[in-house]
Amino acid sequence: MTGRLHHVGPVIIDVVMTVSALPEQGGGTFASSARSLPGGGFNVIAAAARTGMEVVYGGAHGTGPHGDLIRSALRAEGVGIAHPPRPEDTGFCVALVDASAERTFVTRLGAEMDLPLADLRTLRPAAGDLVYTVGYSLLPGPRADELLTWIGELPKGVRLVLDPAPVVGDIPAETLSSVLARTDVLSLSAAEAATVTGTADLERAAALLTERVGPAGVVVVRDSAEGCLVATADTAPRRVPGFRVAAVDTNGAGDAHVGVFASALASGLAPVEAARRANAAAAVAVTRHGPATAPTAEELEGFLRSHGH
Repeated sequence: MTGRLHHVGPVIIDVVMTVSALPEQGGGTFASSARSLPGGGFNVIAAAARTGMEVVYGGAHGTGPHGDLIRSALRAEGVGIAHPPRPEDTGFCVALVDASAERTFVTRLGAEMDLPLADLRTLRPAAGDLVYTVGYSLLPGPRADELLTWIGELPKGVRLVLDPAPVVGDIPAETLSSVLARTDVLSLSAAEAATVTGTADLERAAALLTERVGPAGVVVVRDSAEGCLVATADTAPRRVPGFRVAAVDTNGAGDAHVGVFASALASGLAPVEAARRANAAAAVAVTRHGPATAPTAEELEGFLRSHGH
């Protein structure tokens, strides 16, 4: 595998609580289980690292129990940490997982959002490396402006991976257009693609997005259990089927998809084959409880063999 992944998105703590159903407004319920685990961008990091990619965490992290847990988890995955802790603690997200395996989020942001340009400029991505960022980091504010400046300074040959996230509709249009024009890999959900393009026709949305990313950009529209669509400026959108599994927790499935897709590209695979591996990783992830449930390289190979690949 060639190239490192420089992850500059936020990593937070997921407080994952399993409930039979969400309570009505003003009501309450009991959780059958609750765990505090690294989440957010950590899911992408773990997915890439477990499939053999060298990953550097270039994002911000805090001083306090949440920050300590984040750093311990990153080191356990063999991930380098580029910056010292910020004074505030890392934020957290309460993820409620109901009986249908669907998840609902409430998030409190923290130190992970404080990533100044001076810190970004200490990173040294080189040609062949990938840089990952996420829509949360592009929401209005001075740090988003600094991230935009740094993205514009990335050397030629460094591939930018963008996951616009569910907040894509809140990103200023000018900011989104500027980042998309520099993006080499755009990975987003079907709902996010519809928000950006104004159409629920996924093939049409994928084709429209290829006109907005960089000239050699790859667009991946993730479609849950149905797999994903892959498109480039030179190739029409192609459906890559998913894998049927019994889902128990969909939290982190999209992140597993993005991380493994990036790792597969770095290993030299073509986008369609990379998407097939990413679909498999997401399928494995939803059969496990928790956010960072992407498989290792060995587990991924075993799953693919068992499904005739």
